[in-house]
Amino acid sequence: MKKLLLVVLAAAGAALAKKKMDEGKNDQALWAEATDNVDRA
Repeated sequence: MKKLLLVVLAAAGAALAKKKMDEGKNDQALWAEATDNVDRA
């Protein structure tokens, strides 16, 4: 029973970490788009 709980907690932690990393990537992409140098010819 303890092993199952440990696996469930590890999976939940991994899911939260992935969500946090994805949010960071989205924020970074949005920031890069907003501050990108655009040549207006």
